[in-house]
Amino acid sequence: MKGSLLSTEIAEPYAQALMSVANSHHVMEGIGEEIRSLLSLLEGSPELRDFISSPVIQGTDKQAVLRRIVSDSGSPYLLNFLLLLVDKGRAPFLGAICQQYLVLLRQQTNTVLAEVISARDLTDEQRHSVSNKVKELTGAQAVELKSEVEPELIGGVVIKVGSQIFDASLRGQLRRLGVSLQ
Repeated sequence: MKGSLLSTEIAEPYAQALMSVANSHHVMEGIGEEIRSLLSLLEGSPELRDFISSPVIQGTDKQAVLRRIVSDSGSPYLLNFLLLLVDKGRAPFLGAICQQYLVLLRQQTNTVLAEVISARDLTDEQRHSVSNKVKELTGAQAVELKSEVEPELIGGVVIKVGSQIFDASLRGQLRRLGVSLQ
């Protein structure tokens, strides 16, 4: 818990600073997309995450890798921000800072994050239907879906939006039926 609290205390001001720069240059959404890609890369590569977080690796080596990741097609504001994080010794908090930026971006754009757990991959039509239902339930302008597959659900979906959980899974229905029969 203490590590999580420290991470949050460090991540919030840096994420707010990046949001301020992005907002003033009208690139909030673009940087958001780049950050989603960066987070996906970090989540998919424990080696990269360990490399960026390692206190043993020189800052110049970390900066060189970050330059290659962001490359020419990326935002110069994001690249400068990432290089600053390395200079300030905050590279181990990169994931938390990126997550916090996305939280701020969702607040700015009235977007909610909906985590959808289903027995199988959702089709585009199903994703659209879930997105519309979440908009209706929350009053949000947009919905960001994060999908996960759990075959144990048998069928249906479980949708988590903030602290609310909508369980429309077959497993959930069977569990509720079992409780009502007791």
